[in-house]
Amino acid sequence: MLVLSRKLNESIIIDDQIKITVVEIRGDKIRLGIEAPKNVSVHRREVYEAIQRQILVDGGTVLNNPSDLDAQPS
Repeated sequence: MLVLSRKLNESIIIDDQIKITVVEIRGDKIRLGIEAPKNVSVHRREVYEAIQRQILVDGGTVLNNPSDLDAQPS
């Protein structure tokens, strides 16, 4: 794992197409701004894990877009 230090309004670039910027620091929390192409999914870890669990429940159906979760029958 690469560990980097950044200050407020500083950024890192990933693969020439994803920019992550520290937009706010409040106590022990930071807010990150993420700029990425539309074809790159960006999720908080807990959301990503919930999506993966739902894929398993649905029989391995891969969703290309997180908004597809709303269209899935319950």
